[in-house]
Amino acid sequence: MNTLSTHVLDATAGAPAVGLRVALTDTHGTSLGAGVTDDDGRLTGFTDPLPEGTYHLTFATGDWFSRRGVASFYPEVTVPFRIPEGSSHFHVPLLLSPYSYSTYRGS
Repeated sequence: MNTLSTHVLDATAGAPAVGLRVALTDTHGTSLGAGVTDDDGRLTGFTDPLPEGTYHLTFATGDWFSRRGVASFYPEVTVPFRIPEGSSHFHVPLLLSPYSYSTYRGS
């Protein structure tokens, strides 16, 4: 059974990105789940289990920065990723600043 989580860190503040909207879709744009990051910048509980396939996590970064009165360049960040056949946990962290972002496969 494949499971998914994410963790968003505000790299400019060195703190979790609390209250950031995140949506999970498949390659056809079908919504599979959504939520907001918690007090630690984490979000779990997406549609589990996730079968083999390609998915997208879309982070509403522009809205999040705007609510804080911070100008930013990216209105959203979409991270495509592939889940292979099998049973594993997949963690997709996002390091965020107003003018850049970085992601990787976490554990």
